[in-house]
Amino acid sequence: MGVEGAEDAGIYRIGESLALVETTDIITPLVDDPFTFGRIAAANALSDVYAMGGRPVTAMNLAFFPACSLPTSVLAAILAGGADALREAGACLVGGHTVEDDELKFGLAVTGLIDPARIVRNCTARPGDLLVLTKPLGTGIVSTAIKAEMVAPALEAEAIRWMTQLNSAAAQLMVACAATAATDVTGFGFIGHACEMALGAGVSFRIELSRVPVMAGVAALVDDGLVPAGCYRNREHYAALVSGIGGDILLPLFDPQTSGGLLIALAPADAGEFLSRSEAAGAFALCIGGVEPKGGTPIVFV
Repeated sequence: MGVEGAEDAGIYRIGESLALVETTDIITPLVDDPFTFGRIAAANALSDVYAMGGRPVTAMNLAFFPACSLPTSVLAAILAGGADALREAGACLVGGHTVEDDELKFGLAVTGLIDPARIVRNCTARPGDLLVLTKPLGTGIVSTAIKAEMVAPALEAEAIRWMTQLNSAAAQLMVACAATAATDVTGFGFIGHACEMALGAGVSFRIELSRVPVMAGVAALVDDGLVPAGCYRNREHYAALVSGIGGDILLPLFDPQTSGGLLIALAPADAGEFLSRSEAAGAFALCIGGVEPKGGTPIVFV
């Protein structure tokens, strides 16, 4: 399973009941603190393994560092933040590579393990499934406000909390609850990744806009014009695939996310089990809509 589809990671079978999950991701800084940036970047890279239902086992650092303009202590703190996320994930850091570059960037190449019979693809949602989202939206908009120094401390702290949170628990639970499809919500925004899922499965997603979670305060940042360019690029690309509701009210749903949550399709009974077990564990999860036979557009908002 590789580049022929829009899957979140590559899969390579190495045995009858064992396969490798391969992925990589690199980002630029979203926050000022280098340790926090390193942890966010690592959580973001690990997420593709979780989105497939896999378990990360090894990782390699990929660092691009402007050595002439930043002290090496910054790089050390970034690497420490990444290592902290890997320890939580139970993955082993086995090496890496650093390149001198004009722009600071950091990420990981991650290898995971998975049972080929339990892979959760992003193109296999079925009519009748319910859709569950495991983190609220708005991290791209909040990150833009952080860079502009125009964000309330409480909202900045909330966005960082979501971006540093691993998707490991949600991934384990979705596998246990027999999820039919899943993806992680990242650079294409909620609408972009939902479109990929719907188009891949040949279905339509009916989304209840009022149920889609967006961090409190994000709408005010949109009103202040603190919207990343990627948000507008996503809207330009995916707007024609959306019907029912339009306009700037959807901007947070086009917002590129970093280390976003999982968007999961489950049969109704399995979705109920997922939601009840998430609630019991104190984990965030909301049902935001359902899957229907293919209609006029891949995404229909109500």
